[in-house]
Amino acid sequence: MTLDGPAERRDEGQQAAMANGNGMAPLPPRMSGMPSGAALHSDQRLRLHPNTEHEPQDYTDVRGEYAPAVYSALELHLPPSLLEADRDDKLQFMQNILSRYWPRGERNKVQRHKEYRQKILHLYKPLHEELYSMHASAFFLPTFLEAVRTNTKESIASIMAEPIPGVFSFPMLQPKFCDMLFEEVDNFESWVHAMKFKIMRPNTMNKYGAVLDDFGLETMLNDFMEKFITPISKVFYPEVGGGTLDSHHAFVVEYGKDRDVELGFHVDDSEVTLNVCLGKQFSGGQLYFRGVRCENHVNSEAQQEEIYDYPHVPGWAVLHRGRHRHGARPTSSGLRMNLLLWCRRICVISLLELICPTGLLPLPSPDWRSCQLVWL
Repeated sequence: MTLDGPAERRDEGQQAAMANGNGMAPLPPRMSGMPSGAALHSDQRLRLHPNTEHEPQDYTDVRGEYAPAVYSALELHLPPSLLEADRDDKLQFMQNILSRYWPRGERNKVQRHKEYRQKILHLYKPLHEELYSMHASAFFLPTFLEAVRTNTKESIASIMAEPIPGVFSFPMLQPKFCDMLFEEVDNFESWVHAMKFKIMRPNTMNKYGAVLDDFGLETMLNDFMEKFITPISKVFYPEVGGGTLDSHHAFVVEYGKDRDVELGFHVDDSEVTLNVCLGKQFSGGQLYFRGVRCENHVNSEAQQEEIYDYPHVPGWAVLHRGRHRHGARPTSSGLRMNLLLWCRRICVISLLELICPTGLLPLPSPDWRSCQLVWL
């Protein structure tokens, strides 16, 4: 068969690595020397494997350049002498390491995005306040809620269809929730236009749509992922860490007249992707799948059993691995809006290979620059 074009990797740079952005982080050149905060522990090595018996402290109140999950994950690798230290001491130690090994130019990009988001949160008045905190019974269909709350493989599988291996579809969202989110996004985009702000788009491939976290929905969507997607991913995607998802990138995309028409063949920057159609009236726009491949073979031909076109239905979700190759057929009429939740987990070993100071953790191989840092 002939593929629909080369599979693209969505890339928004280092912002993703440290601030829950929407891309894959490239490895910067390795630096020498040691952060000043590491001096007291220069005779000890960070653990290569996490101390799973240690309970990391809560860093959700820490504001700055790095996502709280980075600190929680990195704490498991601290030298033994630091594990029982005060939180402030551990935090300073980790921040010194991170700041030394993350280029200033990339930090500046994240800071600009942070300021952009804070300005929006300060000025934007939501249309539907009830969307900004989790109300499960109002958001989800009863069948979906019951399956997840029962939390067994059998209960979850009972609402799922698996048309091809690794791709699951199921009814998920209440029609009212779909309508409210649709209206909220439209309200936000109208407000951005009136304020003459430049809206940040979800990724490098979609020219229309919005990042939901940018205007206040981050907390609700984090609950969405942790309580309702992680239990499913734990059952169906254990090999990509489906049970340990700890960060997300949430956005909507828009297809139709005067919008994006189609989406090229690509893979997502996620471990697990949730894609839910919000509506409204449209034709076309099928999501086509072409199997899972490694980075080296991402554009190889698909086998017949891997080929599947998924027709969008408002309120229905499709769940798949981020590395499952896919694209969107042209939306031939009407307007289609979809909610996308890219669910991710931190790969601490890759992170440590990037940011550990000399002498604390040896690099695993001389060709480390060819490796990719898993997105955070």
